[in-house]
Amino acid sequence: MLILKLKPYYRKTSQKKKAGLVAQLLRELYLLNFMKFILGKKIKMSQVFTDDGTVIPVTLIEAGPCFVLNIKNKEKDRYEAVQVGYDKIEKNKKKKPEYRYIKEFRTKNSEELSSYKIGQEINASQFQKGEKVQITGISKGKGFQGGVKRWGFSGRNSTHGTKHENRTLGSVGASMPPRVMPGKKMPGRTGSERITIRNLEVIKIEPEKNLIAIKGAIPGRKGTLIEIVNKNS
Repeated sequence: MLILKLKPYYRKTSQKKKAGLVAQLLRELYLLNFMKFILGKKIKMSQVFTDDGTVIPVTLIEAGPCFVLNIKNKEKDRYEAVQVGYDKIEKNKKKKPEYRYIKEFRTKNSEELSSYKIGQEINASQFQKGEKVQITGISKGKGFQGGVKRWGFSGRNSTHGTKHENRTLGSVGASMPPRVMPGKKMPGRTGSERITIRNLEVIKIEPEKNLIAIKGAIPGRKGTLIEIVNKNS
């Protein structure tokens, strides 16, 4: 960051260069309040050892590079957002998207929107070690499951008279009205849901390899599309 490089050389530079450095510093501090976002893929879980030997479980994410495809504004689209593309398709067929994944991220204001340009590259270098991010992904699909696995029901008592009903629901309705009420927890398809986890810490960043290590587990299987957002709010 410029704020770390400014101090040793500030006294040796001229007034004109000082003004330029201060303007660049103010611009950098101004951009720090902007929302950061990027798309990536979940690779696997691993471990990171600190200097004192503490083991930190992390999830490795291949983050970016993403490219700005379109900019939505209030005058034309009635909302402000940045549309980015990720995982470019090399052998592209006609009338097919150029990128495998295309997502939109809403911005806070028009000033933040003006900092992006079409064709701009977004990579992992914008994030910093130790900051908190928000992770969004699709959880693992588990198929059609019963109430015990889907909702954590205890099942029936394993006592005299219980036969082949250890994992059944039991009563699901009432005498009046004689029907199943809407919203009743019952067997059904489990998983494959959009899940968001907030305040996850960035443990390590390798911009040259487009890798970000996030503390803890995140939703999804290997290869799941992951959204990493830091709203700085």
